[in-house]
Amino acid sequence: MPKLSADVPLIHPGAVVTASTLGRFCEVGEGARLLATDLGDYAYCERLCDIANASVGKFANIAALCRIGPTDHPMHTASLHHFLYRASYYWDDAEDDAEFFAARAARRTVIGPDTWLGHGAIVKPDVTIGAGAIVASGAVVTKDVAPYMIVAGVPAVPLRARFTADVADRLLALAWWDWDHARLRRALTDFRSLPAEAFLEMYGG
Repeated sequence: MPKLSADVPLIHPGAVVTASTLGRFCEVGEGARLLATDLGDYAYCERLCDIANASVGKFANIAALCRIGPTDHPMHTASLHHFLYRASYYWDDAEDDAEFFAARAARRTVIGPDTWLGHGAIVKPDVTIGAGAIVASGAVVTKDVAPYMIVAGVPAVPLRARFTADVADRLLALAWWDWDHARLRRALTDFRSLPAEAFLEMYGG
């Protein structure tokens, strides 16, 4: 596999990135689609992900086939169909509904730093996934998820916290995801070998 770069994101074949920004050391999997999405440093999504109108935090781990910020249809009108808002596709003298698209784009999904979204997870618009949280494979997240919480199911519900509240608060305060690249490298052995509590003791969290 090619090395990741601080200068140019790794975008695999068939991926489409539109009106989005990608940070340092980012990767977009084969066939994935990103629309109006900000991907933080070191974040990646695997193949066939579909991400729209989202802010994705640093070091986010997004497995294959995830859907983040799925766009919606008008439910209060006589039809759900996109001829209502993509009218130019059907008639030469009709315009698309700019107001509808603006309202859709405003409903942003926020994925916190160092999160893990399992295979095929769906995260609805206007939902925030807290730092360090885990979303189980196949889960459908319709409500905010607290930092360092594990959620699963349809709709997703909390299973358990990854750490005690004290450890979670200390990790949030440490915010290691904001460290520079060189500092991360110096701490690599400790990241690999130490439990979270011991890591916090060593690094002052």
